Amino acid sequence: MLSATNIPGPPPQTASFTNGIRGIKPPVAIANPWVWVGWGVGALALAALLYLAWRFWLAHKAGIPGPPPVPAHLRARQRLLEALALIAQPKPFCILVSDTIRGYLEERFNFRAPERTTEEFLHELAGTDLLAREQKDSLADFLQRCDLVKFARYEPAEPELRDLHHSALRLIQETEPDPEPPTPGGSPAENPASPAGGLGAP
Repeated sequence: MLSATNIPGPPPQTASFTNGIRGIKPPVAIANPWVWVGWGVGALALAALLYLAWRFWLAHKAGIPGPPPVPAHLRARQRLLEALALIAQPKPFCILVSDTIRGYLEERFNFRAPERTTEEFLHELAGTDLLAREQKDSLADFLQRCDLVKFARYEPAEPELRDLHHSALRLIQETEPDPEPPTPGGSPAENPASPAGGLGAP
């Protein structure tokens, strides 16, 4: 009779083979390539919709007329009105007033003379028929008086500065385009080119 201690164990090869068995792995999900195709098609469709919306917005914007430009004489009047806030500071006042008149004349008559000295500006203007002789003389006196304040440290009193301001307004009034007839049913104040609707009229 065999005792328990004499029962032979499994062969070494069998034990080693049993201990090396690995557990069953869970199933691996395989990506469906059609999912990526769907995402790509959706992205292209969205891009196409955005492009069409952008083109529609551009076409709609191009069809809407913008506000009419403010005439040069009205903008010049507005700047001269704003210059009165500097009446207690002769140099800044004269710089703004003289620059306003030069800019107005350049724009009003398509007379391009940027960054010119007063002498060069008046010389260029003298060779044209844009202004009458009296207006050219008045403009020359106006710009030269402004230059005295701007460059020669001359400080005129307020009455002289107001006289310069009045000269600038008078030149604009004499050279601004003729007012357009009012529209039917409209008042002259509704017409932007009418003196009644102007800014700072003397």
